[in-house]
Amino acid sequence: MKIIIIGAGQVGSTLAENLAREYHDITLIDLDEARLQFIQDHHDIRTVTGTGCHPDILLSAGIEDADMLVSVTNSDEINIVACQVAHSIFNTPKKIARVRARNYFIKDYKDLLFSDSNMPIDVLIEPEQAVTDYVRKLVEQPGALQVLDFADGVIRMIGMRATKNSPLVDQKLKTLREHIPKADARVAAIYRKNKAIVPSGDTVIEDGDEVFFIAAKKNIKK
Repeated sequence: MKIIIIGAGQVGSTLAENLAREYHDITLIDLDEARLQFIQDHHDIRTVTGTGCHPDILLSAGIEDADMLVSVTNSDEINIVACQVAHSIFNTPKKIARVRARNYFIKDYKDLLFSDSNMPIDVLIEPEQAVTDYVRKLVEQPGALQVLDFADGVIRMIGMRATKNSPLVDQKLKTLREHIPKADARVAAIYRKNKAIVPSGDTVIEDGDEVFFIAAKKNIKK
């Protein structure tokens, strides 16, 4: 997987090092050229010096064919704008931003701000350690919108976007096993146009739905 990380602080550099060890194609962007050189000397990580939300810098980092952008600088605003640029200009599939200021999470504003039509950030992460853990889970489950673990990691819930080419679109949930015979999972929730739907056997999955599956972690990749 090709991943671009903006911010070579503790979170960004640790994330880059961990993912590089797992043989992912990692490019790290930061303004601190000396720190980038140190990281590059010790790890198999490509680096680019510059402001990560600038389109030309993202181009230099290879954003055009990147699978994921993770922006974890000390500036919430740079992280937000970087995701916006990645979406609007380069159509990057997955965009993750660390946003620490609670002002952005006020209930009346959050849903309006962070949406596909306004600020298209797929995942907003606040706690420092959660960034590394969350990205690694997403890498394990390509195509997932969200990944959450329960019961000490035994149970996993993943959120996926239903597309018109999916075997589940236009099908009732009770026929899930017919279309995906190896699926040992159940649908826990469906979000359609930002509204939650309580699923039943007769619920029909539509193109664009966010579908949340829950299963034993060992069965997820099946």
